[in-house]
Amino acid sequence: MNARVTLATARRVLSQLRHDHRTLAMLIVVPCVLLGLLAWVFDGTGTFDRIGAPLLGIFPFVVMFLVTSVATLRERTSGTLERLLTMPIGKLDLLVGYALAFGLVAAVQATVATTLCVTLLGLDVAGPVWLLLVVAVLDAVLGMALGLLVSAFAATEFQAVQFMPAFVLPQFLLSGLLVPRDRMDDVLQAVSNVLPLSYAVDAMRDLSVREGVAPGAWSDVFVIGLSIVLALGLGAATLRRRTP
Repeated sequence: MNARVTLATARRVLSQLRHDHRTLAMLIVVPCVLLGLLAWVFDGTGTFDRIGAPLLGIFPFVVMFLVTSVATLRERTSGTLERLLTMPIGKLDLLVGYALAFGLVAAVQATVATTLCVTLLGLDVAGPVWLLLVVAVLDAVLGMALGLLVSAFAATEFQAVQFMPAFVLPQFLLSGLLVPRDRMDDVLQAVSNVLPLSYAVDAMRDLSVREGVAPGAWSDVFVIGLSIVLALGLGAATLRRRTP
């Protein structure tokens, strides 16, 4: 892997995002608005303290998945990817460059959302806030990595959007946010155990209700990190040119 080429790719993507104000608003503002709306809806009920932390990981995950998959597919359909692959640049260089750029945006997104929740929205977190922030960033990066992966299987931007209900919603439903995973049917629980978003929700929930670092928090963080690496590796393996 060539570090110079990778960083050049990341700078190009960041430059494009910097001039795309609507996408930046989608990435940074939308999760904050949704979290603020939920805090308002559940004001005085205590529900936001129970589900706020897991949603702090889910909302950035979903938004990063959607934006990254569509943006990467646009590179293919516009011919940019094809032109880049005719140059002396490896697939891993290209994908890691995308990951660095979108990963930086994901870190900003998760930081803004976390700061909003624990300050203005009054989210009660028993565990260390810094670890909550780390998990939130990893969740956003996970959405980015999975978005890069699934973009290889879509032919149009509309198909990329269709992957969200097919790929993201099952993870949301089986993550344990709606029903505790240990109360699910054995088959559903087995499926839930291999979905990375389940571990993200577990980590965020433990941090919200337990003081200090929960015993399983680091193992959840490890699974999320491993899922990011696997998604990026599979994305590099499936990366191919698309002629518009």
